[in-house]
Amino acid sequence: MHIAEGYLPLNWTLFYFILSAPFIFFSIRAIRKSIRKNKDIKMLLALMGAYVFMMSAMKLPSVTGSSSHPTGTGLGAVIFGPMVMVVISVIVLLFQAILLAHGGLTTLGANVFSMGIIGPIVAYAVYRLFKNKNKTIAIFLAATIGDLATYVVTSIQLALAFPARDGGVISSVIKFSEIFAITQVPLAIVEGIISVIIYDFIRKHCSNELSELGEELL
Repeated sequence: MHIAEGYLPLNWTLFYFILSAPFIFFSIRAIRKSIRKNKDIKMLLALMGAYVFMMSAMKLPSVTGSSSHPTGTGLGAVIFGPMVMVVISVIVLLFQAILLAHGGLTTLGANVFSMGIIGPIVAYAVYRLFKNKNKTIAIFLAATIGDLATYVVTSIQLALAFPARDGGVISSVIKFSEIFAITQVPLAIVEGIISVIIYDFIRKHCSNELSELGEELL
């Protein structure tokens, strides 16, 4: 779901940087607040950053100018809240653009918006909706649907920049989504399963840190 370097027109590039900027500001505040409450949370934040980097680096070619991959941000949103994942996503996407040529600097705003903002917000909302019914299913659905929400947003971003001659933006969204779905749906399901496994590991070994973030996570 990383849109490649130079693929978006300049106007859309600037639009997504401007759109993402306020979320980055509030994300920095959220991280500072979490660290003030418990300095030991730094290690868990670093672990989550490494997890997101690893998951989102496993890319498969998909739509021209983009790729399919897990995101890892859904699990992070469940643990830390969606705002914290914005800065983590910025760091991950920046390193991937520079070191792996995965995504790009000019498309950083667009990729942050889809993977680091909308995906975590949707994942957190899904988790909150189902957490009192079955926590394992809630985490699975949060990670899976959060991943799919990211690819839907990317499809819309590409469609807005490159509307179809026949059918315009709507037709283009459908075409991009259909191509993405071939690889993204199974990847999202796999991410949901992995997220449940990783969460169980974190709950067993980082219970003190989780208790500082919220009793509902235990």
